[in-house]
Amino acid sequence: MAKLHIKPQGTTGKVHDITPQSADWGYVGFALHRLEPGDSVAEHSGDREVILVLVEGKATISGAGQDFGELGERMSVFERGKPHCVYIPNGQDWSATATTRCELAVCSAPGKGNYPAQRITDIGFEERGKGANTRFIHPIAMEERDIADSLLVTEVFTPQGNWSSYPPHRHDEDNFPEMTYLEETYYHRLNPKQGYGIQRVFTEDGSLDETMAVSDGDVVLVPKGHHPCGSPYGYEMYYLNVMAGPLRKWRFKNHPDHDWIAQRDAKA
Repeated sequence: MAKLHIKPQGTTGKVHDITPQSADWGYVGFALHRLEPGDSVAEHSGDREVILVLVEGKATISGAGQDFGELGERMSVFERGKPHCVYIPNGQDWSATATTRCELAVCSAPGKGNYPAQRITDIGFEERGKGANTRFIHPIAMEERDIADSLLVTEVFTPQGNWSSYPPHRHDEDNFPEMTYLEETYYHRLNPKQGYGIQRVFTEDGSLDETMAVSDGDVVLVPKGHHPCGSPYGYEMYYLNVMAGPLRKWRFKNHPDHDWIAQRDAKA
């Protein structure tokens, strides 16, 4: 099994480059570019669809013969403004040129050519959980939005001292409608950046059980199992999730030992 905790490689340029081959799985890819003003990146999507997410900063973006102009609004992800995002289908070129210092995430999964290149607008806002389980969500491209063949993408803000992706849940069986098999990456940011968060990835049978202290800029791979994370008091956590599998639907099951928390909160 591939290493689950991935540190950024360097401070500028392509600091993350996670592929199905490097992750030893079949669907999800994730890359992150840290660009200075004037820096450019250009790629061909190949057999994969792509969602470009401006995590922070501004850039001009074009792809599939369209010029989307200068995109980006929040200069820090912790401003909690909604992200600017672009969908690029498989078999197309795309490029981005930074107009400010920026972070550009490249989320990818197998494409089938069913959807056109487009800017992703009207991104919603959700508050999920109760008490110290409260977190805030921008569902960039979840299943209720019919804009991608495979990709499910969302970002989550977890306040200091809170837990997220909790109660522990898993989506590692291709058994719709009870559960869907979805690989997942977590791209973590911390505020202030010297902080850390905790993420545990574990299966009910104990065959996988890893607990990681994640720093600002780290990625965690979730090939299977439950995957809660928490942020210590004093440090706010952000993460960008990318999921994909054989079916573009998110169906999960909570850990049987901890599902009582979700059941109790649903009745509150």
